[in-house]
Amino acid sequence: MSKKKSTLGESGIYDAKTLGAPKVAILGLQHMFAMFGSTILVPILTGLDVSTTLFFAGVGTLLFHLLTKRKVPAFLGSSFAFLGGYFAIAPNGEHGLLPYACFGVACAGLLYLVLALLIKLFGTGRVMKFFPPVVTGPIIIAIGLTLSQSAIDSCSSDWLIALVAIVLIIVCNIWGRGMLKIVPIIVGVIGSYLLAVILQRVDFSSVGEAAWIGLPIHWDSTVFAIFKNTDTSLLLTSVITIMPIALATIVEHIGDISAISSTVGKNYIKDPGLHRTLLGDGLATIAASLFGAPANTTYGENTGVLSLTKVFDPMVIRLAAGFAILFSFCPKFAAVIGCMPSATVGGVSLVLYGMISAVGVRNVVESRCDFSKSRNVIIAALILVLSIGIKYSAAGAIGFTVGSVTISLSGLAVGALVGIILNAVLPGKDYVFSEEEPTDTGVNFAVMNKEKN
Repeated sequence: MSKKKSTLGESGIYDAKTLGAPKVAILGLQHMFAMFGSTILVPILTGLDVSTTLFFAGVGTLLFHLLTKRKVPAFLGSSFAFLGGYFAIAPNGEHGLLPYACFGVACAGLLYLVLALLIKLFGTGRVMKFFPPVVTGPIIIAIGLTLSQSAIDSCSSDWLIALVAIVLIIVCNIWGRGMLKIVPIIVGVIGSYLLAVILQRVDFSSVGEAAWIGLPIHWDSTVFAIFKNTDTSLLLTSVITIMPIALATIVEHIGDISAISSTVGKNYIKDPGLHRTLLGDGLATIAASLFGAPANTTYGENTGVLSLTKVFDPMVIRLAAGFAILFSFCPKFAAVIGCMPSATVGGVSLVLYGMISAVGVRNVVESRCDFSKSRNVIIAALILVLSIGIKYSAAGAIGFTVGSVTISLSGLAVGALVGIILNAVLPGKDYVFSEEEPTDTGVNFAVMNKEKN
């Protein structure tokens, strides 16, 4: 009993002060590696810079902790929900087009700020009734399905390498224990990558040319670079296409904050408040996007680590953020990531995109959406058909001209807007958001099984 008391803080949980520096450092590294596989996968898929991504994952996490009064033990990593937006604007990761996509994501981050203000003014329940699972669930399902073709195309380059990644992820996710269950992406990537190296299917020439130390921010990849010679049509298209995706990520945010609350035993929806966590997530996303990094989101993998270790001190998460920033200053490390075979990426993304759709289904099921009501069926049906149908149509988008500017709307944008409008105008709303008893909505885009406390 005395030994247990010596390692527990005043709040009844393990904290950094009583654990000591060596243990805290190890725990910080563990949190960094838990988020690592998912966080670097987004730049690999989109063409964004790995070093910039790691830097702003760390900076975004520290900013989030500052704005939430250093109370919430959350880590912010790359969001998978915006992949469809990046692909719509820069289908092949074109260097000149990615900043336009990043501008759209930054504008999506503004929606977090608007929602945070509305929640502060009117309360959580009144605002969240406009974003029920019958709208957000089908949007999330559509995100995964519209990305499926790119995963198959990548796997087709070498199915053996892709299948190894898929099998390793499934094995770790289903039968893994401890950290293996929390970091299946890393295991899948490393195992598949090593096989490709053994089979001599990897070219490491760029690694030898890369420096050991370098700055993680590249000015020509930032949003500010596009204002020298701006394509106004593409800029507006990016904003209108990508901003509605924030509806899915906002729900993901609420689900993750609820999961952290459940794990730690504190209601973070009330204190420091959902408006503060949304503000932190939104500002982190805006900052990251402006400088050429993916959107940030609270990470379920790190919630799993919290449950595994029973160390809930936010200081450990901040230390993990510091390690991420440190890694970002090594271009040689980023070059090793850049040499990864496309089949490895394809195998991982095949599972990931399927999981995105699956958690959308889970969101609808766990929230007990009543599909005996015609209004709910109509809303879900139109979101799915418009999102997927427009994506795979001949044009791939709906275009219209305003003056001299041509704007294109992606299927996801159209589906999301139609779903929100229909939910607002059709009678029979039955969704109530509980601030007193926040529940995990099941919306988590990472490949993992959540460990419950």
